[in-house]
Amino acid sequence: MKILVLGGTWFLGRAVAQTALERGWSVTAFNRGRSGTVPDGTREIHGDRTVREDLLRLGQQGPWDAVIDTSASELAPRDVLSGARVLEPVASRYVYVSTVNAYRGWPNEPLTESSELLDAPADADADYGRLPTNWDGPDWYYGRQKAGAERAATSVFGAPRVSILRPGVILGPGEYVGRLPWWLRRTAKGGAIIAPGDPAKSIQPVDVRDVAEFALDQAAFSVGGEFNVTAPLGRETMGGFLTACLDATGSGGRLVWAPDDLLIEHQVQQWTELPLWRTNAGAWNVNSSRAQAAGLRCRPLAETVADTWEWMQSGGLPVEHPRWAEHGISTEKEEEILAKVGS
Repeated sequence: MKILVLGGTWFLGRAVAQTALERGWSVTAFNRGRSGTVPDGTREIHGDRTVREDLLRLGQQGPWDAVIDTSASELAPRDVLSGARVLEPVASRYVYVSTVNAYRGWPNEPLTESSELLDAPADADADYGRLPTNWDGPDWYYGRQKAGAERAATSVFGAPRVSILRPGVILGPGEYVGRLPWWLRRTAKGGAIIAPGDPAKSIQPVDVRDVAEFALDQAAFSVGGEFNVTAPLGRETMGGFLTACLDATGSGGRLVWAPDDLLIEHQVQQWTELPLWRTNAGAWNVNSSRAQAAGLRCRPLAETVADTWEWMQSGGLPVEHPRWAEHGISTEKEEEILAKVGS
């Protein structure tokens, strides 16, 4: 197999390139060359996906059996559309990594692949869906952009040649968002640790390496499809996750479970101040049985936790990203809530 990875230098894109090389595939990576490095053995082409001359130059380097698009998170749909038009004559298939945010019902409703997608055309620009500063409703901007990008890829390659992957939260070695690394650092610190909500609450993070394997499997298949890419419903829990963090770090810390209403009362920001904690009914209710039937295999979350801690301890550093700073509760706020739980 000859594949083109759009991205390839950090987290999922790098995992895709590395896993493909381990399979003995030929890998080309197209990126701007500004952050991260491609795995040894990767053919790298530098260029900007928003610059037509760069795209045309890329197209001349084909053909490929498949394109795997991991770098469109900050691209407008029309940029994905332009790239797809250049690559369609020289690539047999297109695997686009989207997100569950593309669904209108996320995070408030349970989701399947038949759930309604947000409205954005394939040629939408970067301003499509932006909200006024006084808006107090749902922020669908990011999801709209991703839904439009899905339509862009499909409109050019045609549904049978396109696989759309919609992960939820992706964790694992190399994570740049900072969710799991924050929890590992906090549990390593020890002492009394605020644990959010119900320890039996089901959560569905997926390992970056498992997403990479599934993306490559889809690149090799002859029929496309749309797939939610999450851990199976009901298999992993918040209690199991935090216990795995304690086990990995060996700190001897103690989990103190704080109910949802207490955390809300203290205005704890869901999803960020205590990463992975969210009370919306659909946040962790994403049906991924279609992907599992198509070959998705999700390793135990405890393995992801342990491997990420090992990566951190070995000096592993993620590519710098502004989202890292969003995560984590302050010591003062945590102590305030701990005092309330114990009272």
